[in-house]
Amino acid sequence: ATNLFHQGNWQRVFAAKNNKVLKKSLLFSFIIIIPIVFFMGTTGILAISIDSNVNPDLAFFSILLNDKNELLSIIIIILALSLTISTVDTLINAISSIIVVDGKKIYFESNQKKYLWLSKVFVVILAFCSFLIASKGFSVLYLFLLADLLCCAAVFTVFYGFYQKNFNEKKAIISILFGLFLGLLFFPSPDFLKSILVGSLLPIDLFPKIISSYLLFWSFLLATVGPSIVIIAYDSFKR
Repeated sequence: ATNLFHQGNWQRVFAAKNNKVLKKSLLFSFIIIIPIVFFMGTTGILAISIDSNVNPDLAFFSILLNDKNELLSIIIIILALSLTISTVDTLINAISSIIVVDGKKIYFESNQKKYLWLSKVFVVILAFCSFLIASKGFSVLYLFLLADLLCCAAVFTVFYGFYQKNFNEKKAIISILFGLFLGLLFFPSPDFLKSILVGSLLPIDLFPKIISSYLLFWSFLLATVGPSIVIIAYDSFKR
């Protein structure tokens, strides 16, 4: 879900020479990614079976570094840094391009260099915030779930806007924020035992077991359905 809204991926798509090259690259990527994901999932299961106390985020590395081989550790560190740097570089370019291209919608300035400067400032601030979050030691999987929640809140609005010419940005932002608000109410805490609404604002006993035991499911469902409620209500009121 996050890859669908990753501006860096879309830049790669539009950078393709033609549709034929694009189809081949997508096909090869699809074929390559299947064994990689299967291998990563299998090693994670093996790591858990070897040591039930292993950190799920580091399960893959736990099984590789089980013998504490120094050479293998150095190779993994180099490859991991290369992957991270490549990903961050793509992400920075994506964020900068969005600000430079669409910055005029929130910051009216005729000089294109101003938008480039603004993108650099925004990236630095975002990097500092990311550093603070990373220093807290949060679960990577949990952070990915938060990113998926945002994608769920945006997916209906984005695809709806493809087919509605009169769909404006204000309505899109409101619908996405409403879906995100509903999703966050049920989004589970890091221990997955409660959420903002269930167990915090209201006692968990007030909710049936099917809700309190599957908070993540209801969070994603409400985040996805919420924007459609706003859009339908808006269109009905307009008529």
